Amino acid sequence: MSQQGDGAATARYKQAAAEWAVDGFLQPGMVVGLGTGSTAAFAVQRLAALRAQGRLLDIVGVPTSRATEALARSLGVPVSTLDAHPVLDVTLDGADEVAPDLSLIKGGGGALLREKIVAQASRRVVIVVDAGKLSPVLGTHWPVPVEVMSFGWRSQARFLESLGARVTVRQGAGGEPFLTDQGNLVLDCAFGPIDAPAALAASLGARAGIMGHGLFLNLATDLVVAGPEGVEHRAR
Repeated sequence: MSQQGDGAATARYKQAAAEWAVDGFLQPGMVVGLGTGSTAAFAVQRLAALRAQGRLLDIVGVPTSRATEALARSLGVPVSTLDAHPVLDVTLDGADEVAPDLSLIKGGGGALLREKIVAQASRRVVIVVDAGKLSPVLGTHWPVPVEVMSFGWRSQARFLESLGARVTVRQGAGGEPFLTDQGNLVLDCAFGPIDAPAALAASLGARAGIMGHGLFLNLATDLVVAGPEGVEHRAR
């Protein structure tokens, strides 16, 4: 199959998983965290389509990024903030890599800090992926995004290298440094397969200047994954 064909199939799987999750988990009256990225966008689009049919009209979304907020507003999905709704019923979001215990690497879309804040505020976190995101061990296929302050960022890069990472400064579409919604840089850190993700997360979390990282451990409660054999739901 061509790369274009592969991409089209992956998009179909993402859409199938996202639509299954919206149909299966969202109920009237819920406050819902809306993730960031291509798979989460399919979920927002499905929610908008159901609202157009007169269903789920009283659901409120809490977006994890400016991009998701703009998409939701453009489709007529009501949005609010985490300050107004500090406890969310469920969050629907994607992931870049998923291990068998439902630990994740997230942040390919650059919204890792807000995504983690929203996930921590949610009673249920439903991760929606295509089968290509499954991995035997975190770090096998994807670097760990680390969000750092611009001030002193090179010292953070040296620290991350001391932990064994190959560090790349994420670039924007025009070749300029990518900035998160908070105005921070993202350092993509290729560790290879991570034997002790909890220990690595603790080291990253203890470092001043690191504002967030893409290791999402013990946060996902459910996984919806779609592939050639259909859609599967797994619960932690």
